[in-house]
Amino acid sequence: MCAILAELEHPIKRLNLNHRVSKYHTNDVMARRLPPLNSLRAFEAAARLGSFTLAADELCVTHGAISRHVQQLEAWLGQSLFERHNRRVELTDSGRAYLAEVGASFDRIALATAQHFGQAQQRVLRVSAPATFSLRWLVPKLSSFQVAHPAIEVRLSTSNEPIEKLRDKVDLIVRGGPQAIDGYVAEEFLSEVRLPVCAPKLLDGRPLNTPADLAGFTLLHAATYPGMWPEWLAAAGQPNLVPRHSLTLEHFYLTLQGALDGLGVAMGPIALVADDIAEGRLVQPFSEPALPPWRYFTYVASARANDETVRAFKDWLKVAGNAAAPSTRN
Repeated sequence: MCAILAELEHPIKRLNLNHRVSKYHTNDVMARRLPPLNSLRAFEAAARLGSFTLAADELCVTHGAISRHVQQLEAWLGQSLFERHNRRVELTDSGRAYLAEVGASFDRIALATAQHFGQAQQRVLRVSAPATFSLRWLVPKLSSFQVAHPAIEVRLSTSNEPIEKLRDKVDLIVRGGPQAIDGYVAEEFLSEVRLPVCAPKLLDGRPLNTPADLAGFTLLHAATYPGMWPEWLAAAGQPNLVPRHSLTLEHFYLTLQGALDGLGVAMGPIALVADDIAEGRLVQPFSEPALPPWRYFTYVASARANDETVRAFKDWLKVAGNAAAPSTRN
């Protein structure tokens, strides 16, 4: 594949080949005025992905090759297709309109190839999501996406990096929000409430009927969310409560694992531990007060917001998120 696509680096060779073949075409085909096809391929990839760098990665060529082919196409058309900024590119109005037609044409070619020659096209979707969300919610559900979309390969990385730093590295980002990020479209798909959770064995012989009873337990704190317990205790009317012990762990998912192992009581994002509660591995002693919901959003570069692969994953997340609508009672 890369060897074939690398011909993008050599437009002259490809154009000469097209010239030789064109001598044998009929007059009506010869009259068809088409731009250089390799330049169209480079433009479509760059416009769809919103990045010359990502287009170069997809087509296995250099950034410079993509840039040259886009410039060649713009010269052929006599119009600019992209607005160049310091670290990014944006489609012009003409570029957006042209992408809709060119992209649809390539989609029809790909579909015809698959239908008539049985070549299913594998697509890669690069996703970045927080570690706790990935471990406790996303990964356990991914098999249903794979069954529904076997031609899409999800490559998941865990990160809390700012969205702007991932612009050319991933296709879809999951973060809390809403955040207004220039050049990105944000869509909510999951809302979760946060309440204390613990292992059932922790309550053997010890009552935990009111928030004041937490004074007899170990509270598990996440270093990445240091204010969560103080905020909940204040809302529960126990701002000065001193627990029997406190244990601080670096990440949120470590506190949840600690709760499962009976180390103490953790603040649980209920949507992320719903299966553990349903199957009796965790219990939720209180139904209130619930802290304000934490909302999860997908963030996608504007140029890719309607990409078929991205849209399939976003739609699946929304369905899964609706099925996991927040509950404050076990």
